[in-house]
Amino acid sequence: MSITIPAPADFHVHLRQGEISELIVPHVRKGGFDLVYVMPNLKPPITSAEQALRYKAELEKIDPNVEYLMTLYLSPEITPEEIKKASAAGVVGVKSYPRGVTTNSDGGIESYETYYPVFAAMEEAGMVLNLHGEVPSDPSSNIHVLNAEVQFIPHLFKIHQAFPKLRIVLEHATTRAAVEAVKKCGSTVGCTITAHHLALIVDDWAGQSWNFCKPVAKYPDDRQALRDIIKEGHPRFFLGSDSAPHPPEAKSTSTPTHACAAGVYTSPILLPFVAHLLESFDALDKLEGFVSTNGRAFYQRPCSSQKVGRDSVTIKRITPRKVDELYTLGEQKLIPFWACKEISWEIEEIA
Repeated sequence: MSITIPAPADFHVHLRQGEISELIVPHVRKGGFDLVYVMPNLKPPITSAEQALRYKAELEKIDPNVEYLMTLYLSPEITPEEIKKASAAGVVGVKSYPRGVTTNSDGGIESYETYYPVFAAMEEAGMVLNLHGEVPSDPSSNIHVLNAEVQFIPHLFKIHQAFPKLRIVLEHATTRAAVEAVKKCGSTVGCTITAHHLALIVDDWAGQSWNFCKPVAKYPDDRQALRDIIKEGHPRFFLGSDSAPHPPEAKSTSTPTHACAAGVYTSPILLPFVAHLLESFDALDKLEGFVSTNGRAFYQRPCSSQKVGRDSVTIKRITPRKVDELYTLGEQKLIPFWACKEISWEIEEIA
């Protein structure tokens, strides 16, 4: 059995910077994707059109056969004037990180109202606001990693009400509450779902650093809600892998003063892995919408607009095989999510 998908697109990926990017970037196409929405949380973060274009050029130098949609990091440096420059330069969106909730988010925001003039400029320019949908943990308010997403939902509603024409994406939803919240919003609010959150629950990362990511995987009922919305074929829910590679030593170890890195790496296996997962809960017929047409419609990037890469990608069912244990390039090493576990699909051909 084989399935041909028109121009798969991953609307949330981390490609890092420096030497490690030489290993990471080619894995985008290896995993079946030729269009990616690139996160801006580098060191320093991408906060200007000039930085975004420079970063894009670096990525294109590594692999010119991928279309990179660039974003800015919401911070005090972002002004309405910078939004106009960014839009004119082809930057697609702005990513909001609450302070300290994930990798390289120490410069994240504390008040959304402060950025209302920026959001107004984005709404006018047709740019997308990407929300990391968690609030910072606060023991005094009983806020922690398991309810941080639910506590964020009022912020989503408030921003959407204030800017109804602003396209907003609630990133990497992990809870039933988040799914229901997005469904209640208007057509300008979308939602990404990762592959790993379709596989994991809280028990899987408790004590297992290779499954630890932010936002953390939640309860079985939450995972079921993610699966159900995909089975429903809801057009405003689509793939954003949040593939977030870290060196093995950062993922596998923690110390009394430093936690292990948060993030899992799915890019090299992404399309076959998503097919494997969707087949496991009888949603394989929704694969095309989830990995291609839904997200492309929301981002106004139809398959016909693809500037580089393949028009389609074909995957085929195979006898289950184990995912590679390690990827290397020189001294750089990365271990993928699902390493040494079996999947039942592979890409038929990569030109």
